[in-house]
Amino acid sequence: MMNTKYQLLLALSFLIITFSARSQEYAAITEIQRLQMLEKPATGSSIVFDTDTYNEIDDQFALVYALLSKESFNLEAVYAAPFSNNRADNPTKGMELSYEEILRILDKMNVAHKGFAFKGSKSYLSKDMTPESSPATEDMIKKAMQHSAEDPLYVVAVGAITNVANAIMLKPEITKNIVVVWLGGHAHNWPNTREFNMKQDITAANVILDSGVPFVQYPCMGVVSQFHTTVPEMEHYLKGQNEISDYLLEIFKDYHKDHFAWSKVVWDMTAIAYLINSNWTPSQLVHAPRVSEFDTYSFDNNRHLIRMAYHINRDAIWKDFFLKLQGFGE
Repeated sequence: MMNTKYQLLLALSFLIITFSARSQEYAAITEIQRLQMLEKPATGSSIVFDTDTYNEIDDQFALVYALLSKESFNLEAVYAAPFSNNRADNPTKGMELSYEEILRILDKMNVAHKGFAFKGSKSYLSKDMTPESSPATEDMIKKAMQHSAEDPLYVVAVGAITNVANAIMLKPEITKNIVVVWLGGHAHNWPNTREFNMKQDITAANVILDSGVPFVQYPCMGVVSQFHTTVPEMEHYLKGQNEISDYLLEIFKDYHKDHFAWSKVVWDMTAIAYLINSNWTPSQLVHAPRVSEFDTYSFDNNRHLIRMAYHINRDAIWKDFFLKLQGFGE
C-alpha cells in the first residue's frame, strides 16, 4: 500500500494540474455534437499532419502514407513538432530537424513545400499555461476556422501534442471545428503513461484531454505496439521501387544495427490509417482520463467521452501502404 505521504503528494499533484488546465476557458461543445464528430471520418475529409519527423523513423513512413492517400482525404498542411532525445538535445532543435526532414520527404515526392510545410513550437507548453504562437499554430487556426462541426478539420498528431494545445489555447473556438487524432500515451489499462509523445509535454496532453475537443487516441503500448515489421519484409516490398521507397528502407535498416530476429513498430502510420479505413483500427468510446505528474492516468466517469483504438489490423494497413508505394510515380 502507498504510504500517507505519497498519497498526499499524488492528490496534491492531481489538484494542481486539474486547476491549471481547468482555469483555461474552452469553447462549449455538447456531448451530442462531440459524439457526432467522432463518427467514422467521411471520405475526402481535410486533414493537417503534426509530426516530430526526425525523432525516429516512423514519422517518415506516416508522412509518405498520408501523401499517397489522396483518394481518402485532402492533406492540407504538415507541421513540425518539437522533440528532444538523443537526436536533438532541446525541443527547438528537434522542431527544426523535423522541419528539415519534412522538406526532404516532400522533395523526394515532388511536393512543393511553400504554404504546405510549417515550423511549429520551439518549446513545450509551460506550466503557467502561456501559449506559444508559431507558423504552425497560425495556419492550424486559420484552416480550422474555415471548417465546421458538420465538416471538421482532422488534426492528426504523432508527436508531442504541443502545437495542437497551443492552437486551442490561442483560439478556443476551434475545438468546435476540429477532430484531434493523436498517437500518444499507452492503453488505459497500462500501468503507466511513460510514453515518449505524452511525457514530452504532459501539460499539452492535459489541455487536449480537458478541452472537450473531439479526440481520438491511438495508445502505444497495448494497442499500436502490434504494428511490427521486419527488415526482410521491408526489403521485399520497398527495395528498388522508387526513390522514396529506397529512402524509407535505408532509414529503417539504419535504425538498428543488429537485424537478427529483430522487428520494429512503425507507430505513426496507424493514426493515418484511421482516415483511410477506420475499420482497420477498431475503437470504442471511453471517458477522457487525465495525466498525473506521477506518470499515471486518473479516471473520472463523469468526464466527456473520447474515442480510443483498441486493436490494429496490421496486415491490412501494410498491404495498403505497399500497394500505394509500388504505384507511386507510375
